[in-house]
Amino acid sequence: MKYPVIVLLTILAIATSCSSEQVKKEEDKKFVLSDTMMHMISIDTVHNCNIDDEISLSGEISFNENNVVKIYPRNSGQVVEARVSLGDKVTKGQVLAIVKSADIAGNYSDLNSANADVSIAKRNMENIEALYKGGISSEKEFNDAKQNYQKALAARSKIQSVLNINGGTKTNEGGQYNLISPINGYIVEKKITAGSFLRADMGDYLFTISNLKNIWVNANVYEADIQKVKEGYPVKVTTLSYPDRVFTGKIDRVSEVLDPQSKAMKVRVALANEDLALKPDMFARVMVSNEEGAKALCIPTAALISQDGKNYVVVYNGRADVKAVEISILKTVGAKTYVKEGLMEGQHVISKNQLLIFSQLLSN
Repeated sequence: MKYPVIVLLTILAIATSCSSEQVKKEEDKKFVLSDTMMHMISIDTVHNCNIDDEISLSGEISFNENNVVKIYPRNSGQVVEARVSLGDKVTKGQVLAIVKSADIAGNYSDLNSANADVSIAKRNMENIEALYKGGISSEKEFNDAKQNYQKALAARSKIQSVLNINGGTKTNEGGQYNLISPINGYIVEKKITAGSFLRADMGDYLFTISNLKNIWVNANVYEADIQKVKEGYPVKVTTLSYPDRVFTGKIDRVSEVLDPQSKAMKVRVALANEDLALKPDMFARVMVSNEEGAKALCIPTAALISQDGKNYVVVYNGRADVKAVEISILKTVGAKTYVKEGLMEGQHVISKNQLLIFSQLLSN
């Protein structure tokens, strides 16, 4: 009777030993992040964020009209020489064009006549003053002579002022006057060529000069997206010329009316352009971000792992507590991904080198 009891105890001991070895093996297989790996990863927290509603708009680069100078003709005439072309860099005081004007020539003729009148009036006043002091002429005659001299001076001063307004020393008696650049910048518009005829009343400018350090992007917003665009919203601008470069700015003006032809609302974005990379009339893609929508859990897009049509993240609870979790994505906007299911606020996810850890977890 004792023999079967001994057998049972032996079997129980063997079973216990096997069970202990199995537990030990499972513990040995448990994944633990090494010190080296801890220095290679980045850990981010799951937050409850406003959902960015990003929309894409088509736009066009233009010069900043608040930071330009437009050059108008001072007098009628004919363009003798146009010294600059569209896109040329100009400096303050540089001659842009030379115009020959009959009006300027007439002003100089009037000035010469006025100088002669002043000389005659002055000589007459001096003669009558001498006679008045000698008791030959009356005081009234002397006062009349002085008034005539003052009138001659005033008439000459008026003509001289007109010449100064029309260019002053940049004009000559032959009727030529120079159009001068008042600032440093670039010719962004040009409407004349040599031989063009100008009229003082034409009301149109001849050149537009801008320094291009600040530019505008004008974009179209169609009816369905009007509520998604407001003044102050951040934007990212890309161009065909620089596909890998992103220019950041803000919407600084929103039109209150739709264009009757395109049925689109115009918005304007102001951008710094210190290196002059952006040129007027370039086409641009404008991405507008709206952060005023609903809320959802968000993680860095870099933390995502896609495999077999599913999305995963590596959740970090501790060096010895790391696991792969399948998630359902609501939407991805740039560097943020909004999570529908699978995570809770406050959890931690690995967003750098997580694919190495994910592969190791799968192999265990």
